[in-house]
Amino acid sequence: MSELLLSAESGRKEGTRPSRRLRREGKVPAVVYGLNTDPLAVSIEWPALRKALTTDSGLNALITLDIDGDKALAVIKDLQRHPVRRDVIHVDFLRVTEDMTIDVEVPIILEGEARNVTMYDGMIDQSMYSMTVSVKPTDVPQQIIVDVTALELGETIKVADINLPAGASSAMNPEETVAIALITRSTREAIRRSEESEASDAAEGETASDAGDNDADGDEG
Repeated sequence: MSELLLSAESGRKEGTRPSRRLRREGKVPAVVYGLNTDPLAVSIEWPALRKALTTDSGLNALITLDIDGDKALAVIKDLQRHPVRRDVIHVDFLRVTEDMTIDVEVPIILEGEARNVTMYDGMIDQSMYSMTVSVKPTDVPQQIIVDVTALELGETIKVADINLPAGASSAMNPEETVAIALITRSTREAIRRSEESEASDAAEGETASDAGDNDADGDEG
């Protein structure tokens, strides 16, 4: 069982008015389903639910639900918030076992400094901030780290390039873009200045070489 214990009370009335009444009492309407059981309407004390949501695992936390004394492992499958106040107004819990595989959304974190991109005022654009991962409930990673240190201008990091933790897999399109090193207007200007500087250095080198040859010819005379 998970160390994160959350008490749930069954027998709540469903519908808009009863749900509003529950929220005024400091409770959150929820439903528990999965493992070939009928959906069960329950209510959760908001302070306890808020504590469960603020662990390092976030929404992917493995929770032991105590439903009127009966304990079951569960994960949060869906969480609804008020569109304005952002209060949690409903939660769906999925019953799980430790050895089953579930699909979860895991955040993607870019790490490192792509010096060959920043040197030319380029920009790394992250287009994917989370990815769907299939994994056992006890092995859900808190985040997926993507190292961008070796990224070059114009290069793209795709789903296929991500190293997932042991035991995890993803059915997402391997060609889908996670991040790209963009060439901006500033990048083109920085490249132009660099090329002009290299050309100038080369020209100065040739001039110095020619002057040296002329001095040598004068000495011979």
